[in-house]
Amino acid sequence: MRWRRLAVRVIAVACVFLAGWTGLLAVTLPARYTAAEWRPAWVGFDVALFAAFAVTGWALWQRRQVVIACLIVTATLLCCDAWFDCVLDWGASGFWLSLASALLAELPVAAVLVLRARWLMRTTMRMVMAHTGHIGPVPPLWRIPLFDTEPGKPAPPGAAC
Repeated sequence: MRWRRLAVRVIAVACVFLAGWTGLLAVTLPARYTAAEWRPAWVGFDVALFAAFAVTGWALWQRRQVVIACLIVTATLLCCDAWFDCVLDWGASGFWLSLASALLAELPVAAVLVLRARWLMRTTMRMVMAHTGHIGPVPPLWRIPLFDTEPGKPAPPGAAC
């Protein structure tokens, strides 16, 4: 079995499992819960966010392709931070500060990071297309096949490269 088919099956099973798990949590979790390890959870998350920014900065400084993945990871962590800050502060005195932080800082920065990752992917594709003699606009990213998923197999019909 090829790795791609296996990965698709694992992802499909994960989606089915998570759909059921989310439904179960929605009906069984208590409305309120006091966490014993609140500080290590948040400090640990912020350390991970710091590390994501640091690695992203390094990859950008060094002009490495891995920066694309770093940008997406950092944007995802920022969105998670905004979500949890707002949800966990709901009804508390700090809610409006969390909401302002999410709307004015975390989410706009995350959007910039995702847009930059998209721009870098399209720029990379433009350069690959030019290098291989293809002329024309870069197609949408969702239409571009993966490279080297099945070595030796030609690109599917209608593929950009």
